[in-house]
Amino acid sequence: MINLTALFLLQDQPAAPSRGPGLGIFFIQMLAFIAIIYFLMLRPKIQQEKRHRERLKQLKKGDEIVTAGGVVGTIVHLRDHDLTIKSGETRLEIQRDRIAEVRSADDKDSKAT
Repeated sequence: MINLTALFLLQDQPAAPSRGPGLGIFFIQMLAFIAIIYFLMLRPKIQQEKRHRERLKQLKKGDEIVTAGGVVGTIVHLRDHDLTIKSGETRLEIQRDRIAEVRSADDKDSKAT
């Protein structure tokens, strides 16, 4: 008579479940997605903010600016963190970080010619 334990031991054992290529492919896809988001959305915004900060550091008297509130004016006086602009007949004192766009006097002269 055949021993039942011997029969049990002789049966084919199922292989250990493997992770398969699915998990690796998933991580590669996620890394590619993150890289695409970074290069198409985040990096250009970071570079634009860097250029804007540089323009704010290079402000000089006579430059035309646009504030975050939409006021267009010409710089009359500069200080460390704030400046005075003239818009029409009004003088306004604003903070540097409230400047949305810088239109330098050089740009204005080159457009006129």
